[in-house]
Amino acid sequence: MAWQAIIERRAVDEAVIRLKIAGLPEGGYVATSPDVPGLVAQGRTLAETAEIAQDVARKILESCLEHGDPIPPVFRRHRHALPASLAVAVGLPAGR
Repeated sequence: MAWQAIIERRAVDEAVIRLKIAGLPEGGYVATSPDVPGLVAQGRTLAETAEIAQDVARKILESCLEHGDPIPPVFRRHRHALPASLAVAVGLPAGR
């Protein structure tokens, strides 16, 4: 029996938000965003902190939509515009 994979193409709308990340004295990082009021995310690594911040931003947007609150302007901008540059964290091997 042959298996067929059905690939569904969906347009994905994304908004690019800025994060301000600070190191914590006890270790780890905390992120806030000038674009999404109320966003605070904490993680052990930069990558984890950014991932948590994405989830928090999504939940803030969902809450605004659910309760009829104003949507932060960053979510109303043209969604196909890409940032000129994007920095990502890359984990390094231990002992470096």
